[in-house]
Amino acid sequence: MNSITSFFQNLVETGGPYGYVYAALIATTFTWFVTALGASLVFVVKDLNRRALDGMLGFTGGVMIAASFWSLLAPAIEMSPGEGFTKAFPAAIGFAMGALFLFGLDKFLPHLHLNFPQEKTEGVQTKLNKTMLLVLAITLHNIPEGLAVGVLFGGVAAGLPEASIGGAVALAIGIGLQNFPEGIAVSFPLRRMGLSRKKSFWYGQLSAIVEPIAGVIGALAVIQMHAVLPYALAFAAGAMIYVVVEEVIPETQQDKYTDVATLGLIGGFIVMMLLDVGLT
Repeated sequence: MNSITSFFQNLVETGGPYGYVYAALIATTFTWFVTALGASLVFVVKDLNRRALDGMLGFTGGVMIAASFWSLLAPAIEMSPGEGFTKAFPAAIGFAMGALFLFGLDKFLPHLHLNFPQEKTEGVQTKLNKTMLLVLAITLHNIPEGLAVGVLFGGVAAGLPEASIGGAVALAIGIGLQNFPEGIAVSFPLRRMGLSRKKSFWYGQLSAIVEPIAGVIGALAVIQMHAVLPYALAFAAGAMIYVVVEEVIPETQQDKYTDVATLGLIGGFIVMMLLDVGLT
């Protein structure tokens, strides 16, 4: 782990004024790659049973919840000025804005959650097929994840002690780990719908391509406007929690493996907590 942190440290030191942006791009490209790796299992595994899928989706939710607090909300509160309620206001405002942003996307962007019939499509009415609706649903997960990694690297560039290379790397690793089942969660249902293995893989990895884009945007925004960092960190946290409560958890409650999903969530939380504390 220390070698990974050293790699990113060297990258930002030799990358000039935008070294942190390059670091954010590489870190979020890694999270996209792990999504593609998960999606690639469609080439070697005939099918994945529902118990395993629900457990992995629960793990995803646990990582996102832990990352929202340990990597995003806690640093946002710590770096805010003032005392008492005043110190928590930037994080509270940013958290609410992040949740409302995802709420707006959820109402506007047409998408379909896993294991739901097509008549349960959310967002504006569209003629998109079920394949694209499923991909768009997972893409919603990935916007705040990429943004969170980019914002943390931007915070390091701003010179704030509460933000560290180790913390940004820990978040990228945690997001990458939970992206593996997300790639599976797109490619295998598409394969069951009759798509070829190549198309199932293609759409599975495509759902995470937004992460490097969001990561670069997040890093650039914080570097240019240092004062927004507490709000930006909390914004990413609010968006991630919204995704967990509105999408990830309901998707794991559609079958009889709710206990497996719950244990997966606990495991994901523990893994992310250990990563964040151990690498910072």
